[in-house]
Order: sequence, then C-alpha cells, then structure tokens
Amino acid sequence: MGQNNRYVKYLPILFSIVLIIGILVGSRLTPISTSNKGIFNIDLSGYDKLSDVVNYILKEYVDSVSRKDLTEEAIDGILTHLDPHSQYIPAEDFNIVNDPLIGNFEGIGIQFRIEEDTIMVVRPIPGGPSEKVGLMAGDRIVTVDDSLIAGVGVTDQMAMSLLKGKRGTNVRVSIFRRGIDELLDFVIIRDIIPTYSVDVYFMPVDSVGYLKISKFSATTFEEFVSTTNDLKNKGMTKLILDLRQNSGGYLQAAIDMADEFLEKGKLIVYTEGHNQPRETFYATKSGNLENKELIILIDGGSASASEIVAGAIQDNDRGLIVGRRSYGKGLVQRQLDFIDGSALRLTVARYYTPTGRCIQKPYNPNEGFDEYFEESYHRYENGELQVRDSIHFNDSLKYVTPEGKVVYGGGGIMPDVFIPLEKDKKWIYYNKLATKGLIFKYAFEYTDRNREQLKKYDTFEKFDSEFEIDNNFFNKFLKYTENKGVKADADGLEYSRDRIKILLKAYIARNLFDDKGFYPIYLRIDDAFNKSLEIFSE
Repeated sequence: MGQNNRYVKYLPILFSIVLIIGILVGSRLTPISTSNKGIFNIDLSGYDKLSDVVNYILKEYVDSVSRKDLTEEAIDGILTHLDPHSQYIPAEDFNIVNDPLIGNFEGIGIQFRIEEDTIMVVRPIPGGPSEKVGLMAGDRIVTVDDSLIAGVGVTDQMAMSLLKGKRGTNVRVSIFRRGIDELLDFVIIRDIIPTYSVDVYFMPVDSVGYLKISKFSATTFEEFVSTTNDLKNKGMTKLILDLRQNSGGYLQAAIDMADEFLEKGKLIVYTEGHNQPRETFYATKSGNLENKELIILIDGGSASASEIVAGAIQDNDRGLIVGRRSYGKGLVQRQLDFIDGSALRLTVARYYTPTGRCIQKPYNPNEGFDEYFEESYHRYENGELQVRDSIHFNDSLKYVTPEGKVVYGGGGIMPDVFIPLEKDKKWIYYNKLATKGLIFKYAFEYTDRNREQLKKYDTFEKFDSEFEIDNNFFNKFLKYTENKGVKADADGLEYSRDRIKILLKAYIARNLFDDKGFYPIYLRIDDAFNKSLEIFSE
C-alpha cells in the first residue's frame, strides 16, 4: 500500500512528461508550411492554407480538376473582395489587355470589323504589312491559313488571335473583293504595328487647336508633344484637349502631360496607400504650354489618368473643365507579371488632386461591384446628365482652390461648365436610329458599294467641300431605315434631319480618311466642343 502511494505521488509528473511528448510529436505532424514560434505559441502567420486546400482537392476530389483553373479561380475570388479595379489577367488575355498601353502590337496591320459574319477590312494601316502586299479597304477575309473563317460565327477576339502573331511569321489569307469573281490569295509577313493615343488634332478656327486623346499609353506623351508643337507652329494660342471616353492608362503619362501646362513647383498629384508611402509629383520644368489658354472636355467615360490631368488643371485654376462629371476612379494599380505569361494588376494606392481630394466614387466589397459599375446608368436615370442640380456631393468632401473655387471629392471631377444631355420626345426618332446603329451601318454600306466613285475625293478637304448629302441620298436612307423597322415621324425627322445628315457624312469620311475625316465634321454638332469655341471667342 505504501509503495502504491509512492507511485500515485509521481503521477502528475508522468502526465506532464506525456503531455510534453505529445505536443512535440504533434508539432512534427503539422503541415510543412506552418511556422512554429515555440511549443506553446504556434505562429500561423506564414501558414499557406490556400496551397493546402488546392493540394487536398487535387488529391481527394471525386472528379479530375486542373490546378491552373483552381488557382486562377481562387485569385479571382480573392480580388472580388478587395476593390473594383484589382484585376487578374490570364496569359491568353494578356496581349489583348496590355497591347493598347504599350504603343504597338505584332500582327498584319489592318483595322477591321465583323460584318455579316465576315472579317471586313475597314482600312489597312498605312505602311503596314497588309498595305504592302495589296490588301484594300472593303476586302472580306474568307480563309486564314486554309481555315474557313467566313460564316462560322467569327468574333473580334477570334479574328485577333488568328491575325496577330510574332513579328516575321507568315499568315496566308484569301479575300473576296468586289468586282472580282475569284478569291485573291496573299501571304502577309507579320510586323510591329504602332498604335496611337492621339485620335485627331487640327485647327477648327484661327488660333484654336483641338486635340483628342483616347488613352494614356507608353507613347502618349511623345505624341502629345509632337502634335501640340505642330499646332503651335500653325498659330495655336488656345487649346481644346478632349479626354472624353478616355479611361486612363499610365500614371506617368498623365503627370508628364499636366506638367506641360503648369509652372514649375505646382503640385500635380500625390499618391498614398497602406503599404505605399506618400509620393508627391510637382511640375518640374518650364512647360511648353504654360501660356496657352486651355479647356479640357470630360464626360462619364473619362477616368483615372484623364481625371488626374483634369484635376490638376482644375485645382490649380489653370483652365476650364467642360462637359459632364467624370467616372470617379481614384485608385492606382501596379502590375505583377508571372512567369506563365499572366499578370496581376493590384490596387496599391489612392491618388489625390492638388487640393487634397480623392475623387474615387464609393464602393463596398462586401456587397459586390455590380452597383459600382452600374452607377453610370443610375446617373442617367436620376437625371444627372440633364440637370446639374440633380448632382449631390457630400459637404464633408468639399475643397477650395487657390482662387476660391469650390470642388468636391468622392465622385469624379465635376466640370466648371456643365453641358446637359438633351432629353426631349422630339429626339425619340433619332435615338432609335442611333441605338440600332442604322446611321453608321448605312454610311458603311454606301462607302463599300461606291468605293470607285469615292476615289475622286483624294483628300479630306476635297471631300468636305464637294460631297453633299442631297435629298436623293437622304430619301434612300429613310427607305433603308423603314425596311429596318424604324419609320420616321414628322416632328422627329424635322428636329434631327440636319444632325443625321452631318453624321452620315462624318461616318463616310471616317471610312475614307479614318478619324481625321470623322471628327472635323462630327464636332459641328457637338455641344461641348461648340461651347468651348464660344468661351474662347468671348
């Protein structure tokens, strides 16, 4: 009995030894990715649960699954709980997403559109490989490398994947050309094709230059300097910079552009994030456009880099902003490239205009981003595009410029001069034509049927002065639209006749001379552009 009591006395010690041994053995059985700080204090901060989940699914799941698919879906799932603009780009989509910002791509060098399930050449790019071998506007591509692509449901993405490719590689195409019975065969050697940010620039009136920029790419600033120098040499003292529907691009391109207008030392923008210290950007040199009067045109499609330029000009009281409220994207992304050709664009900072406002519109990751991306539609529904007073900003986000102008953060750049979108029953007929694309389609078909006759207009100036949309032309157009289900009403036709005629002529000019032909005609009915000319004339 005494001996048993002696064993009982040592039982707590034995239990303690067993417990310690159990903990030590257990720690050896934890996943390799777990980092142990100590026996009783296990640090799980380095534990890669995601990899364990993927590996477990691959090993145990009832059906066969792909590690690549699981990983990419997991990445997408993570990003949907961050913000609306962090983005994963799969390898197969990388060039489609990235090429517009690089300033060039590798391919055969054509502008095309899908017309009646066929790739239609709108125009070969001047100096490109397709023009060199003899492709012409209006050609229909029927086969690519002996594969039939006409009448098989071809899409824009399919066409690009077939026609783009590494520089120096060959692609064989067979095309149908009006007036020739047999298909024509061409072998095209792919090459580097430049893409441009400047859609068009010209002098609409004496001393006033107009410049439209579609994106902020790697070549944007170089193009901007070249075109503005040309305009200055033609006598420009006032500039209309059109950033409408420009969704942005590279931050540095926007900073460099704003720098051209601002005196040395003026604040352009600053960025800051949880893991990114504040980075401030000032005008650094004597800008080439500091003494030029400036108006910037914006709308709901102007975002990111466009808003940086507009915000820098507005907050420094350097020029006027004309149009409608911009998109409201105040987030900065940085791209991480992966070895498999995919990439991640992660939001790393917010940017702030010179008065200190962040113009990022609200979003809630817990509720998804559908409401965020549909906000532009709600602006229309709420009457914001028609009436300035329907736009409400939070007074807590009010800022004041050096000259005392009140500006707001939290929802895009509000223009200094608001241009309402016309909303009247008299526009119903015109809107039906526009929604169905009938003005554009008729102009395209007319150009395609009459290319030989239109060759006599060898310059835009000759076309603009001599080509007219006469009554015979216009009546044929009305018959065409009736056959497409849109019948004219007397009031609607009377209200929009002149506008329709100008658009028909502008679209035909685009088919012949690209944007250099379209905008000088179209802008004659553009309210924001005409208001800008009026402001300058005053």
